[in-house]
Amino acid sequence: MIHLARKNIQNLKPYSSARHEFKGTAKVYLDANENPFNNGMNRYPDPMQWKVKKRLAEIKKVQPENIFLGNGSDEPIDLLMRIFCEPGIDNIITLPPTYGMYQVSADINNVAIKKVNLTNDYQLDVDAILAAVDAHSKILFICSPNNPTGNSVDRNDIETLIQSFKGIVVVDEAYIDFSSEESCIEFIETYENVVILQTFSKAWGMANIRLGKAFSNTQIIDLLNKVKPPYNISELTQKAALLAFKHRDKVRESVATILRERSRLEDNFQRYDFIEEVYPTDANFIMAKVEDPNLVYDFLVSKGIIVRNRSTVTLCEGCLRFTVGQPKENDELIAALKEWGT
Repeated sequence: MIHLARKNIQNLKPYSSARHEFKGTAKVYLDANENPFNNGMNRYPDPMQWKVKKRLAEIKKVQPENIFLGNGSDEPIDLLMRIFCEPGIDNIITLPPTYGMYQVSADINNVAIKKVNLTNDYQLDVDAILAAVDAHSKILFICSPNNPTGNSVDRNDIETLIQSFKGIVVVDEAYIDFSSEESCIEFIETYENVVILQTFSKAWGMANIRLGKAFSNTQIIDLLNKVKPPYNISELTQKAALLAFKHRDKVRESVATILRERSRLEDNFQRYDFIEEVYPTDANFIMAKVEDPNLVYDFLVSKGIIVRNRSTVTLCEGCLRFTVGQPKENDELIAALKEWGT
């Protein structure tokens, strides 16, 4: 896919850090102008994060070379636009309602956006998406499970678009660990134009360390590594990820609890007349259409409970989005909704 990249990116000579040039081990490091006094943080981190990638590769059944690690998923989203989209000329395609950072990154990079709404049941309108494509359409963003609606989109439709779209198809799977659907990560073995995004922020419970994952073929991964800052992932973040790998049982337990609590919230939401519809979800949140969403939102705020008001978002009119909390937090939400409904 190198031919799709901007010419200046193809010709770019990336910054070569000291750790890139010397890949072995030594007794004395006098190459990077670091403070020589060891406090555990005085050395630059591994710029390629190989320890994290090798462990993650075992879990995801891919090669370490197929992984890019970024400062959250937002970094690879931004880098992909900088690599493939010529400012003021090229465009991306987004599918509202969807994750807002696609538009923010496009606006920052002066990349035009073509929007093709999801269907009324929040699925892909394949024909409309392909009809919107022009010669300057470089990236298509598909969020599944989708934010803010929570549903997974049809996997066959995703594959159809991967086969038909001549640019890069980014499948954002931030919430895949809460879904009964399989990841699309296997598509990177078959198709050269696919990037899969995942994150440590949700199921792994590590939003604080800001670590996103991108999976693709080595050509695209090499381009991402070419344009990223030399040391984009700190040693603290890498150590936190490596520690998390040792406690995957806790991750599985937390996901199981969230799924149980999600079902409990869904059951309770069905009891209130002011909640008009509870939408199917494969994520760690529930979107529901309510009467007077602004009033319900303000009432919950008055009770010290913050949810997300999505009532002005395309195809989410009248909707609030409820993240699944701990059991005690969900008890408070249920009690507040019960109070509002009486």
